[in-house]
Amino acid sequence: MTAKTTNGKEIAKESKHYHPQATTQRDTTMKYGAQWKVAYVRDTSLQPYQTKAETFELMLPEGVTTVDVTVDLFYELWKPGQKFPIHTVTERVTLD
Repeated sequence: MTAKTTNGKEIAKESKHYHPQATTQRDTTMKYGAQWKVAYVRDTSLQPYQTKAETFELMLPEGVTTVDVTVDLFYELWKPGQKFPIHTVTERVTLD
């Protein structure tokens, strides 16, 4: 998510990552995951054909009441920098 003022100055940037978990798919227990520990997992992956709502909060500089917010969804491979754009949404948000 990137937020810019109406004159193009970037005032906020935030990202979230979603990853599939290493489980047996029979229960919610992680098998041979991070540091070879067995623990309960929280599903942080994006499921097909299901809507996921997210909230981004940002502090606006004094005097700014309108920002242009752009949210980009990418598919990222194992290597850094290998991102493939899937969807982009841009919306003007105002406090007025």
